[in-house]
Amino acid sequence: MSTITLEKKQIIKTLNNIAENGLNVLKGNYTLDDHSDNPDAIVVRSFNMQNIEFGNKLKAIARAGAGVNNIPVEKCTEQGIVVFNTPGANANAVKELVLTSVMATSRNLFDGVAWAKQLEGEGNQVSKLVETGKKQFVGKEAKGKTLGVIGLGAIGALVANDALSLGMDVIGFDPYISVDTAWNLSRTVQRASTIEELFASADFITVHVPLTDDTKGMFNYGTFSLMKTGVHILNFSRGGLVNEKDMAQALETGKVGKYITDFPNENVLKMQNVVPIPHLGASTQESEENCAVMAARQVKEFLETGNIRNSVNFPSVHLPYTGKRRVAAFHKNVPNMVGQISSAISSLNLNIADMVNRSRGEYAYTMVDIETDVDGDTIPHLEAKINQIADIVTTRII
Repeated sequence: MSTITLEKKQIIKTLNNIAENGLNVLKGNYTLDDHSDNPDAIVVRSFNMQNIEFGNKLKAIARAGAGVNNIPVEKCTEQGIVVFNTPGANANAVKELVLTSVMATSRNLFDGVAWAKQLEGEGNQVSKLVETGKKQFVGKEAKGKTLGVIGLGAIGALVANDALSLGMDVIGFDPYISVDTAWNLSRTVQRASTIEELFASADFITVHVPLTDDTKGMFNYGTFSLMKTGVHILNFSRGGLVNEKDMAQALETGKVGKYITDFPNENVLKMQNVVPIPHLGASTQESEENCAVMAARQVKEFLETGNIRNSVNFPSVHLPYTGKRRVAAFHKNVPNMVGQISSAISSLNLNIADMVNRSRGEYAYTMVDIETDVDGDTIPHLEAKINQIADIVTTRII
């Protein structure tokens, strides 16, 4: 990636403690100012930004994590602010906890440990009580059992591949699987043609999909009826994927043997045979560092080149820098925008070296590299001409 020298240091604001490795990516080229009212970019983890008013300089928000529920994405889109996340940066951390939970719950490990701790004070009787009491915690081995993986993105693919190494049979379902993920997925993973097929086959089911209108409450009375009796369900994605009233009933009847969730609440804690994990899925030092570095690099690349990777509201765009200046315009996805932008550039006797246009829903993003030199006096005129075009949201001259 070619780096474009910036005329002045831009301001980066952090709204949470961001791992030092991530901040190191930005140090030197940028001013890190956590008190700025009008930064050029924000790096955030879980801070709730829903009611924040954005300054007119803000160009990007990077979430050091996968979920962006704490960011007003629609508002950002309307104001031309790109929102990044870091898919896959915490995948290994979540994968390890998923597979740990599969083995631990299969062997009744959590219940056994809690019981053993209650033996404190029994003195010389502890060893005898352990030997007689351990029978109530006899479990089953994960080897030879079937793991169903719903969602084969960065996390799901890792879970599926490593579960095979444990000797499990793995069946996966993902109607939207990407080509890159498909290449990384072991050929031994069976593909379910329908989610109902997965429900009927699996001894363990782990889900790795976002919470949307389509997936909300996807685990419910109707889907439980399709599953094996005693199935273990693991939820390290979002609590809202499960209808809690139906889950409580399924656990009480034994239809669901155990529910392992990273999202405990008052209702969940009242259920029997629940393993409530205090949102530890991505809580490792390595995961936090990976997310911070990835978020910082994406912000840096965008500010310096206009290129976009892993945005949740802008299209993905990458154009190697080949000109003297670059125009980056975010606009409504309507006809003749590229032509109007090109005309605005040529009206100032500037030649185009390269360009790219990508759309995402109602919006699009156009980058144009200018072949000829652009002096400082011309830049404001160029920006003004492009901003005069109807349906332009924001314009940057890099």
